[in-house]
Amino acid sequence: MNLYMMNCELLATCSALGFLEGDTYHKEPDCLESVKDLIRYLRHEDETRDIRQQLGAAQILQNDLLPIIIQYPEDKQLFDAVIRLMVNLTQPALVCFGKLPQDASFRHHFLQTVSYLQAYKEAFASDKVFGVLSEKLYDLLQLDWEQRQEEDNLLIERILLLVRNVLHVPADSDEEKNIDDDASIHDRVLWAMHISGMDDLLKFLASSQSEQQWSLHVLEIVSLMFRDQNPEQLASTGQTRSAKERGTDMAELEVLRQKELAERKGRILQRSSRHSRFGGCYIIQGLKSIGDRDVVLHKGLHNVKNYTHDLGKEVRRVPKRQQRARDDEGTPRRSALSVRVFLKEFCTDFLENCYNRLMYLVKDHLIREKAQQHDETYYLWAMAFFMAFNRASSFHPQLVSETVGVRTFHFIEQSLTNYYEMMLMNKKEATSWSRRMHLALKAYQELLMTMHEMDHSQEEAVRNSSHILKNNVFYMMEYRELFLTLFRKFDERKQPRSFLKDLVETTHLFLKMLDKFCKGRNNVMVQTKKTKRRKKPQACPVTSNLQPQTPEELDEMWPKLAEHLSKCTEGSEPLPEDVVPFDAASEVPLEEQRADAMVQIQDSLLAGRAPEALSLLHSAREVWPEGDVFGSSSLAPDEEVELLKHIFFANLPRQAAPDEPEEAAEEEEIAEEELASVRVSEKEFSFLDYVKRFASANVVKAYILLFKNYQQNSTHTNHCVVKMLHRIAHDLKMEALLFQLSVFCLFNRLLSDPASGAYKELVTFAKYIVGKFFALASSNKKAYVELLFWKNSAVIREMTEGYRILQEGEGSNSRKTYQWTEAEEEELRELYYKYKEVEGEDVLNSILAHLKSNNRTRKQVAKQLVRLGLASSVRDFPHERKGTRIVLWTHDQEVELQRLFEEFQGTDDILGNVMRHITAKRSKARIIEKLLNMGLVSDRKELYKKRRRKPGFHDANNSMFPKDFGVPDLDEVNDEEEEEDDLDSEDEEEPAWEDGDSDMCHRLPDGRAKKKEAATSDRDSQELMRSLQQEGLSGPLLWLQSCLNRTADDREEDGCAQPVPLVPLSEENEDAMEHKGFQKLLQNVGIRAPASEQESFWRIPAKLSPERLWQLAASIALQGLADETNEHPDEEEVLETEGPRSLIPEKEESMQLPLGPKRTRLISSDEHESDSQGSSEEDGPRPAGKRKCLRIEEEEED
Repeated sequence: MNLYMMNCELLATCSALGFLEGDTYHKEPDCLESVKDLIRYLRHEDETRDIRQQLGAAQILQNDLLPIIIQYPEDKQLFDAVIRLMVNLTQPALVCFGKLPQDASFRHHFLQTVSYLQAYKEAFASDKVFGVLSEKLYDLLQLDWEQRQEEDNLLIERILLLVRNVLHVPADSDEEKNIDDDASIHDRVLWAMHISGMDDLLKFLASSQSEQQWSLHVLEIVSLMFRDQNPEQLASTGQTRSAKERGTDMAELEVLRQKELAERKGRILQRSSRHSRFGGCYIIQGLKSIGDRDVVLHKGLHNVKNYTHDLGKEVRRVPKRQQRARDDEGTPRRSALSVRVFLKEFCTDFLENCYNRLMYLVKDHLIREKAQQHDETYYLWAMAFFMAFNRASSFHPQLVSETVGVRTFHFIEQSLTNYYEMMLMNKKEATSWSRRMHLALKAYQELLMTMHEMDHSQEEAVRNSSHILKNNVFYMMEYRELFLTLFRKFDERKQPRSFLKDLVETTHLFLKMLDKFCKGRNNVMVQTKKTKRRKKPQACPVTSNLQPQTPEELDEMWPKLAEHLSKCTEGSEPLPEDVVPFDAASEVPLEEQRADAMVQIQDSLLAGRAPEALSLLHSAREVWPEGDVFGSSSLAPDEEVELLKHIFFANLPRQAAPDEPEEAAEEEEIAEEELASVRVSEKEFSFLDYVKRFASANVVKAYILLFKNYQQNSTHTNHCVVKMLHRIAHDLKMEALLFQLSVFCLFNRLLSDPASGAYKELVTFAKYIVGKFFALASSNKKAYVELLFWKNSAVIREMTEGYRILQEGEGSNSRKTYQWTEAEEEELRELYYKYKEVEGEDVLNSILAHLKSNNRTRKQVAKQLVRLGLASSVRDFPHERKGTRIVLWTHDQEVELQRLFEEFQGTDDILGNVMRHITAKRSKARIIEKLLNMGLVSDRKELYKKRRRKPGFHDANNSMFPKDFGVPDLDEVNDEEEEEDDLDSEDEEEPAWEDGDSDMCHRLPDGRAKKKEAATSDRDSQELMRSLQQEGLSGPLLWLQSCLNRTADDREEDGCAQPVPLVPLSEENEDAMEHKGFQKLLQNVGIRAPASEQESFWRIPAKLSPERLWQLAASIALQGLADETNEHPDEEEVLETEGPRSLIPEKEESMQLPLGPKRTRLISSDEHESDSQGSSEEDGPRPAGKRKCLRIEEEEED
């Protein structure tokens, strides 16, 4: 669509507004309705802002809207509607598009919108328009709060927003090519505001106690008014030029004159008396060409100095993300004299009557978060601008007392930190955050300059206030560390040169004030903060000081313990009540402290404290009732004694003795969370030590980067740069930090500059550094090589004092390393070959135990094995973890296992019978692994428990799903999944105390009864689901299934589990959660009811594994599928007559693939949505958001 051609409806609406005849506007009867229609059209414009562009091209605001408010200001409804429309039309382009478009077409629309806004701003540069707005605003402000209606407040806000939008429009640099002291469009708008009295109304709003709600609007308008102004120049308007200013101008003119003379002299020298083709050829000795010969120059001698190998090369393109940030500050210009005089008077009145009160209100809004996002930037700008104006005109600290204080320093420091963090995180908006950071830095700089000006005040009270303020600022560590942080984090790709310039000047002022503050005192105490870092303790078994005892000693100790325990269980001896089996303050999760509690019980028994051991057993049973690991609550006294006997004789894993400190320091591969605690203290401050922290390569690089622009820098900026470099080179005696090739190239450019006479301070410093370098190079020939690198303090010390320092081990970074001799390497090889095939033993632990040298660490041994080629990586030697120790099988145990397997091979439960009859009790996982290693079974599935199906349900299953469909029997699916889940859970939840030959790994005698109860519970759940399906609760069942699947996926992905609440969001699900049968189903599947009044929802416990959750969800899906099949017994006939559905492709695929092992997976009906669209209408409507899941069997290729 051509945006310059308005559509019919929009054209008709604009035509119905009225027409302009001369200076008189005649409105149509439907003018008000037409304005409302335009507002409605703008509300529904597209992303290209087509309506806004069409109205801008038709100049509706210039030809219709502005004449309407000038001609009919008394028509309140029409005036309100037109103001609303103009506020919408004058919105900034960034607000309309959200951000600066990157696409070329959208960028064109963006620039077109900006051009229309610039035309609107030119139309507003009229005293008639602002006269009407000022009169209306004045009339509204005359009303008391009791008389003012809501519509009046809205109109006040819209007028302020309209003024804000007009002032916000950027200047057109192509159209406005005005010189200094010439009025631009922005100056004309400001002058119109002044003539109409709008500026006085703004000052009234800023100072009135009853108009506090407009404070942020006023501050935003004021900041836009002074957008292009310099506070120092504005303060000097109308005053005679001082001798200092005249001297500065003369120096600038002298620099320009010297450059012009040098260029003229160079052009004269380049002229040759002979023709260029007779210039001759020359050889430049000492400068090699591509080969081994010297370079041949085919030009005149006057070009010898300009020769370089880079001539003719293409300029290397710098990627966009590597380019330096650009300064947004354009060429400074002065406004017209009349405008500057009016703005100066405005600033003076604003400081005297409005500044303190307005800044207090704005700060209150910011702290209480009543302001909009980024409104603090206007606060920072106002602080920097008006404090600079006050300092430059006639310094009165009481006029800016609201923003001079420690709280202001803290606010700016927090803003700088926040902006820097956001600049790193939000990389797409890094430029905007950098600009805000620069604004905060300017405010900080102006605060310091105000304090510096207060020191020179004639009033003693002002000087005392400055002294107190400096004492507080210099005392706090955050304010001293701020500049170091900003220099170290400076990035020229994100932060412009103007930011670096202000940072250097602010740092110079801060150091100057701090130096003066310290010179007048013998000792200065400052605050310092030290961060103590401690590593997070790992989850490990409890360390015990008890020495391990032999089985014979344990047999001798047990009779006395058994007698003592019997007395305790009978109640003849009281039990201690203050024992706790876990550490509540530990960061180890409570579930992981179960093994530690078992070790505590064993330690109490070994120490002969029978009552304490029995009390610990009772407490642990209450804390960890799951699985009856510590016995059930119904145990008889003699059974408790027998359980304690098993614990007493068990070989429980214990924490190894701590290694030597060097090994602990080298364990970098273990991921440990560091917890930091800040300790605040005081120390005596040394200014020289503080300056030493600036002697860093990163800081010097930033200063050199600004030094390179010495020709564009001001005299004060160059002085600040040289002063800091002089502090480092002269005061700290670290001139070697500047011995760098790029720095010397810069010095060469400075010394060869024709206008170098204007930079005497820079030239003197450059000669000083170069002289120091050649003095050092006379004694240290390696200094020329050191020019290629940036250096730190250790390298500087080497250069100046000799390279033997670090070789002798005196350097700070020296580290003693242990070398491996040939004999030690041979010994390491022999030990590795000896213990690498030993099953169940850690290779590194065995090697360390038999090494002759005791100063080797585990990591050193692993690295040396990798160097010798005996291992491919250090990761081949993982650390031994808790609960994973492998117990060796003896020959007799293997023979017994083989005999039991052959004896029970024909039974339904091979694994269960073997576990019941084996002598040395082990977990299912260990027995299965051993059977596989011995070759007695080839697959885990051979050990699954064989279950007999119910004939009735089996027949119904076969009738619902014929074999042709490739769907397995539901009993087969459930049985196989239950067996797999049992075996997998044994692998994952292996007890930590299964070492040794104890029988603590198996559960208590009532475990088999619990399994029977679980099977009965599963059957009850199937009956409940069937009854709930018949009652019409299919939707809640599918919701429950999706919750289980989603929770299982999350737990598998995160690797950790937490209780997940079931939150019903629909009315149907809420009713189901109150249904007794549905609640019984939730209990059967293991979902926990609300524990207390503080909980409102049922929760999926953390102990349910992802496999168990998927199994429960699959059972719900299969039950729903079986019920749907029962409801549609003739579904197979429908499939045959109406075409293929979602199951038919699976049937064809299973027929084509060769026979092989089967695997089950869950297929969502959404995957076959396209295949089942043709028959979806015959199935009847399905509820939204529900999916049927089918467990089918796929044939796998061999």
